[in-house]
Amino acid sequence: MKTRTKIPMRQCTGCREMKSKKEMIRVLRTSENEIILDATGKKNGRGAYLCFSEECLEKAIKNHGLERSLKMAVPDEVYQNLKKEFGSIEKQ
Repeated sequence: MKTRTKIPMRQCTGCREMKSKKEMIRVLRTSENEIILDATGKKNGRGAYLCFSEECLEKAIKNHGLERSLKMAVPDEVYQNLKKEFGSIEKQ
């Protein structure tokens, strides 16, 4: 008898939709309180997930979704860096 593989589901902090973990990108807060994008999804730290669209990033900024998920205040320069990194990801 075949067993079904479990697909991990995560909620986007921008649009609040549930999608598979592979369809999303992880924003990570490291132990040094640095906020980075985690393309592998395996780095240590507290993570929040976003869809691969800049619209979801804008929604997460507007409704403070990243701040809530990462449990810390996110400075504006971090949002600017995330926008730049998202732009380079969308072009690829």
